[in-house]
Amino acid sequence: MKRSTIFTAVSGALLALSTGAFAQVVPGPQDDSALSWGPSQWGKDDRAGSANYTKDPAIVARALAQIKQNKAITIGKYYHREAPAFGPRSWSMYIPGTPTGGPFGKNALVYHDELVITQIGQIQTQFDGPGHVGVNTSKGPMFYNSRISWDAYERGAGGQVYGMGPLGVEHVGELGFVCRLVVLDAVAYRKSQGKLAASEEMLPIPKKPGDSGIVTQADVEGMLKAQNLQLEKGDCVALHTGQGNTWSNDRYKSMTTEQRAAARAIFAQGEPGFGISACKYMASKNIGMTMGDTSANDAQPGNEEDNLAVPCHTYMQPARGIWNLENVDTKSLVDAHVKTAAFIWAPLRIIGATGSPGNPMVLY
Repeated sequence: MKRSTIFTAVSGALLALSTGAFAQVVPGPQDDSALSWGPSQWGKDDRAGSANYTKDPAIVARALAQIKQNKAITIGKYYHREAPAFGPRSWSMYIPGTPTGGPFGKNALVYHDELVITQIGQIQTQFDGPGHVGVNTSKGPMFYNSRISWDAYERGAGGQVYGMGPLGVEHVGELGFVCRLVVLDAVAYRKSQGKLAASEEMLPIPKKPGDSGIVTQADVEGMLKAQNLQLEKGDCVALHTGQGNTWSNDRYKSMTTEQRAAARAIFAQGEPGFGISACKYMASKNIGMTMGDTSANDAQPGNEEDNLAVPCHTYMQPARGIWNLENVDTKSLVDAHVKTAAFIWAPLRIIGATGSPGNPMVLY
């Protein structure tokens, strides 16, 4: 998620230890409306949110019924040091020792390992788990199912935070996702409206309400009508804005360092994506997941209302438990003319992590 406008400086945050409990004040905006959120539809103790739909055999059957051609596509992007990443996030991988170990035995076995230094849950293709996005309130940062992060953390000696506790991504990973994938090609839709030239590959980065890079509820309904589809409970919805084409899977490995730098520069400017009305509409249909070819899937810096930081994130995730998968290769789906498919994937069971990398599988 993810532009610099999201973040308030927290270097002045106050951390106090009192009677064995941690109390923290985060300076900056607060929204106490989050304190009125009730328990999620899966109960006050739930930790998995929309992954619970995978327990429903009817939803799984609907997903598998989309497989008509017995073909498969993986839609995870490449993890690489030159791939786009938000802000200071980075991917660094090294091969320690060359080779790492050996030779051993008469057969002279040698092997390689890798050392990866990264924000493992929030880099390139990334799944936002329950502990990633919350809302700052007067009682502290509130996350899914009204959990205050201070109370959720798994802590070690000296109060060191080791993980997100009940907000960890492993609770979603224990269930995973098997859902009907609905692909919304916003590039084709804008061309059909005459708002995008035939030669253009991506929606414009929106700067203000009303810009065509913002996909509204009316746009979602229009794209669904054109495909003779309706959203159903547990569906996973993929938005193709075309911005991911700048480092799509069919291009990335052959791109030069300069071309990859140009893709990162576009990535840093903002992104087309869902407006808040679209997210409220999809939430009303009880979908299971949003995904897309950008860093957040929210339109930004411009959205339908001014002064909101990636509003789909706070509305869908902590308030509704509807999770989000970012930087997937929707171009491969559009190129294959996939409209609906079976989507199968689960985040890694990284105990206490805010999210997960992954390489989802689409069957059609």
